[in-house]
Amino acid sequence: MSGPLSHAYPPADRLDLVEDLHGQPVADPYRWLEDAQDPRTQAWSDAQDALWQEHRRAAAQRLAAGPFGTEALTDRLGQLLGAGFVGTPAWRGRRRFFARRSGEQEHAVVVVAEPAPDGTEVERVLIDPIALDPAGTTTLDAWQPSKEGDLLAYQVSSGGTEESVLWIVDVATGAVVDGPIDRARYSPVAWLPGGEELYYVRRLAPELVPEDERQYHRRVWLHRVGTSTDQDVEVFGAGQDKTTYYGVSVSRDGRWVLLHASVGTAPRTDVWIADLAGGAADEPRWREVAVGRDAETSASVGRDGRLYVHTDLDAPRGRLAVADPTDPGPEGWRTLLAEDPEAVLEDVALVDDGDPARPTGLLAAWRRHAVSELTTHDPTTGAWTGEVALPGLGSVSGLVTRPEGGADVWWSYTDHTSVPTVHRYDARTGSTVVWATPPGAPAALPEVRVRQVVATSADGTPVRAFVVARADALDAAGRPLAPVPTILYGYGGFQISLDPAYSATTLAWVEAGGVYVVANLRGGGEEGEDWHRDGMRAHKQHVFDDFHAVAELLVAEGWTTPERLACMGGSNGGLLVGGALTQRPDLFAAVVCSAPLLDMVRYQRFGLGVTWTEEYGDADDPTELGWLLGYSPYHRVVDGTPYPATLFTVFEGDTRVDPLHARKLAAALQAATSRPPQDAPVLVRREVGVGHGGRALSRTIALSVDQLQFVADRTGLGA
Repeated sequence: MSGPLSHAYPPADRLDLVEDLHGQPVADPYRWLEDAQDPRTQAWSDAQDALWQEHRRAAAQRLAAGPFGTEALTDRLGQLLGAGFVGTPAWRGRRRFFARRSGEQEHAVVVVAEPAPDGTEVERVLIDPIALDPAGTTTLDAWQPSKEGDLLAYQVSSGGTEESVLWIVDVATGAVVDGPIDRARYSPVAWLPGGEELYYVRRLAPELVPEDERQYHRRVWLHRVGTSTDQDVEVFGAGQDKTTYYGVSVSRDGRWVLLHASVGTAPRTDVWIADLAGGAADEPRWREVAVGRDAETSASVGRDGRLYVHTDLDAPRGRLAVADPTDPGPEGWRTLLAEDPEAVLEDVALVDDGDPARPTGLLAAWRRHAVSELTTHDPTTGAWTGEVALPGLGSVSGLVTRPEGGADVWWSYTDHTSVPTVHRYDARTGSTVVWATPPGAPAALPEVRVRQVVATSADGTPVRAFVVARADALDAAGRPLAPVPTILYGYGGFQISLDPAYSATTLAWVEAGGVYVVANLRGGGEEGEDWHRDGMRAHKQHVFDDFHAVAELLVAEGWTTPERLACMGGSNGGLLVGGALTQRPDLFAAVVCSAPLLDMVRYQRFGLGVTWTEEYGDADDPTELGWLLGYSPYHRVVDGTPYPATLFTVFEGDTRVDPLHARKLAAALQAATSRPPQDAPVLVRREVGVGHGGRALSRTIALSVDQLQFVADRTGLGA
C-alpha cells in the first residue's frame, strides 16, 4: 500500500497575504497559483505532473498482478462499457432520430431512421463527432430536428470548453445549410413549423459588454435559416439579469411559444407564453405564466390545447396543474396531480386513441427516495388508475410520445447493474416491452446486491444511501461478512439527484471485492425542493454532516474501516469531498477530488462562479461570507494534521470550475500534512484538451483507471 517517492513535494511560495474582508482576516497564501500563465504556476504544475507520474508508475507496478493492473483494468472497463448506448427516439414526420454509441466508438452519434421504398427502415449516421474531429476533442453538446424532420440543428464544442457552435444540416443530404453560429453555449433550439425559422439563445457580441462579462448577457433571438445572424431579431432578454439562462420551446402545432428564465442556478423560474396565431414570430406578445414566484416552474401546451404546468409552487415535491393558455396565470391553475407526501414528480406524458385533442390517459414518472415509479391517471381528473411495472429499483428518464399523438410512450431505464435500455408502453393494452438496446452485448457480471441504508445526520435527519456489493460478500440478511475497501460517492447540490444508474467504475470496483456507496445528501433533489434548500446557502454544512453520517454508518455496520474507506466526488461533489477531508480527515484513507470548487471566498470571480451565488452565498456579503468561510476547504487546512491521501484530477479546458481551486488546496495540503508522501501522498493529475463535461470514451476509461488505481493502492484492494 505504500512505497518511496524519490523526492518531497514541489516547492510552493507561501505568501504572508491576509485580507480584511468585512472585518474578518482571511489568509490566502497561495493566491499566485490562481494565474495559470504565471511562470511560477507553470513550473509548479510541471513538477506536480512529474510527481503524479512517479506515483502512478509505482502504484501500477504494485497492482500489476491483480484486477487493478493497468492493462487488466483498462480492458475490464472497456468490456463494462462495451454495450454502448442508445437513446430515446425523437419522432419528426416520417423520420426517427436518436443517439447511439457502439462499444468501440469514442463518442455517441446522431442516427436518423426513415422508411425505405420496400417498407423496411433504413438507418444512417447523420452527425458523428469523430468525423468532425478525428482527434476526439470535439463533443456533441445538443441536437434538435425540425418539426417536419427535414433539418437538424446541432451544437458542438472543442477542447472541453463547452463553447458551443450551432450548425444546421439538411437531413436528406447531410449538407450544411447554416452555421457556424458562435456564442451558443447552453442554447435551446425551438423550431417553428416549416423549418424556415427557429428561436435560439445567444450571448451578446463581446464588444457590447465588459470584458469580464462576456460569458453572460444572453438573449433569445429569432433566426431565419440561411441568413446572417446580423439579421436575427431579439425577442427577449433586454433588461434581465446578466446571468439569466433561458429555455424556449414551441408547441407541436406551432401556435404557442413558451419562454423560461432563471437567474444563474437559482431555484426559481419565470415563465411566459405568447400566442403566435395572434402576433408575429418576431414580436411575441408575452403573457405571464409564473413570474416573480419563489418556485421552479415549467410549462407546455399539450396536443389537447391545454396548458400543463409542472411546478413546486406550494408543493416542494412537485405538482401538475392545467390551465387555459389564454389565461395562464396561477390564479387560473387547476391541480391535476397533487403533491405526493414522499415521491417527487419528475415527468408526465399524454396518450390517446388516435384523436390528440381527446387524451385518454396520463402517464406520470415519480422518484421515491431516488427510485423511479410510473403511474397512470385519468387525464381529466388526475385520478390514479394504475401502475406500470419497472424492471427493478432503477431510474426512468425521458417520457417520449409521437408528435401526432397515439397510445405509445417511450422512456429510458437503467439501474446499478443494467445498461440503459429504451422501453415502450402501450396504453391500450397496459403492456411494456424493451424497444431498443445498446448495440453491444452487456458484460457478464458476478452476482451483485444493492441495498438502501439509512444514516442519521447530526441534526437527526435520515439520509439514504445505495450500497453496492458482491452477493458473496454478504450474509443471508444482506449484511457484510467482513469490512472491505469501500468508496463513498456523493454530490449534494443544485437539486441534482443521484439516482440508480449503470456505472462501469462502480462495477469494476465491486467485482474486485470492494463496496461502492452512493449517498443521497441534502442539497440534491432526491426528496424535493425543501431537501435541496436544506443543503444550500446558510445550510450547506448539512451536506457535509450527511456525508460524514453515511461514512460513520458504513464503519459502524461493518462494511469498512477508516483505513479502508475512500471518498470520491466531482465539481460540487469535489467541494463535498474537499470538505470531508478537511473536516474529518480521520474518517478516510483516500480522497479523489475532481474538478472541484475549494476556495469559497473567491469562487465567484472565476469560471461560472457568479451564477452559483444563489446556491452557496455571495462572499461580498458579510453574513454570507461567514457561511462560506465556515466550510471553505482551502481555508480550513491546519498545519500538522494527518490528512488522507488525496488525488486532485483537473482539466485544463474547464471553463466552469477553474483548476486554480485544486492547485491552491493541493499546495496547502502538501505544506500542512503531517504525513509523508510515501504514506499519504497529495497529488495532482491534470489533463489537457478536455473540460468539465463530455469526453471521448478512451479518455473516460483512462481517468477511471487512474482514479481506481489510486484508491485501490491506498485502501489495499486488488494488491
